[in-house]
Amino acid sequence: MTSRRKFIQQSSLALTALALPFPLTAFTKYNEMTDNKNFDVIIIGGSYAGLSAAMALGRSLRNVLIIDSGKPCNIQTPHSHNFLTQDGKTPKEILTVAKQQVEKYETVKFYNGLATIGTKTENGFEIATNNGDKFTAKKLVFATGIKDIMPDIKGFAECWGISVIHCPYCHGYEYRKKATGIFADGSRGFHLASLVNNLSDNVTLLTNSEADFNEEQIAKIKKHNIEIIETTIAEVEHKDGNIKQVVFSDGTKKSFDALYASLPFTQHSEIPVSLGCELTEQGYIKIGPFQETNISGVFACGDNTNMMRSVANAVYAGNITGAVVNGKLVEDNF
Repeated sequence: MTSRRKFIQQSSLALTALALPFPLTAFTKYNEMTDNKNFDVIIIGGSYAGLSAAMALGRSLRNVLIIDSGKPCNIQTPHSHNFLTQDGKTPKEILTVAKQQVEKYETVKFYNGLATIGTKTENGFEIATNNGDKFTAKKLVFATGIKDIMPDIKGFAECWGISVIHCPYCHGYEYRKKATGIFADGSRGFHLASLVNNLSDNVTLLTNSEADFNEEQIAKIKKHNIEIIETTIAEVEHKDGNIKQVVFSDGTKKSFDALYASLPFTQHSEIPVSLGCELTEQGYIKIGPFQETNISGVFACGDNTNMMRSVANAVYAGNITGAVVNGKLVEDNF
C-alpha cells in the first residue's frame, strides 16, 4: 500500500508537471530517465485500434504504454471513407487528431520503437524493444495489424492503397461505373465480383492462371457479363500510383481505373504467436467475443483479428478492448 508521504510526493510532482510552461506533447513521449517502466497495460500498435483502446483505458486512469514503430499499412492511401465524421479525410489527418486527443490523458505514454520480444512473467508480461528497452505490464493488447504480401508484379506495390485496392466498402464508391479489375480467383474472386458488380457494369476477373470457379459460379459470372482473363499479369502500368493498364505475359494490355486485390498476409508482429496465441485458419489472431486471446491477460484488436479492414471497425474493436481490459483489471484488484 502506498504510504501517505509517498502519495503526497507523487501528487506534488503531478501538480508541478501541470504547471510547467511546456506543451502537453512533451510529457506524452516516453522518457527513459524519469518515467516508470511498469504499466497496467502495454498496447503494441499505435494506429486506430490501439489508440482507441488507449483512450478507453486512459479515461479509466490506467497507466498505459503505447509502443508503435510508425509504419501504418495504409500509408499510401490518399483518403479514408465509410467512417462517420471523418469521411474523405486522409488516414494521416485522422491519426494525427486521434493521437492529439489520446495525449490529453496523462496516464497514457507513447514509445517510438518496435516491440521485438514478449515474455510471460510472474505478475504479467515483459516487452523488449529494438532499442534495448524493457517494459512490464499486467495486461497486453496487440493492435499490430497485418503485413500484406505483394505479388512479384512490376508496379503493383506502387499502386497498393491508391488504385489497387482491397475493400469495396472503403474505396468502391470512388470507382463506381469505372473499368474495374479483380485480381483474385476461386471463392474470394467470386465474392468480390458479386460486390463490385453492384458498383460497375465493367468488371473483369484476372485470375493470373487457370480459373478455379465451379459451374454455378461460372454461370453467374457469365450472366453478369463479367469477363475472365486467365493470362499471367506481367506489369501494372500507372502514373503516381494511379493504374492505367494491366500488361499480360503475352504482350496484350487492358485498361483499368481500379484493381481490387485479395492478397495473402502475415501477422505484423511475431510476439503473439511466441506467447502461445492461437491463429485462425486464415492467419488472424484468434479471439473470443470480448477480444481475448487464448492466453490469459492477452488481448487483440484491429486488422490482425479479422478481415474487416476499416478504420471504423478498428476504432470499434479498440474501444471494446479497452473497456474489457479495464474490467479485467478491476476484477483482479477489487
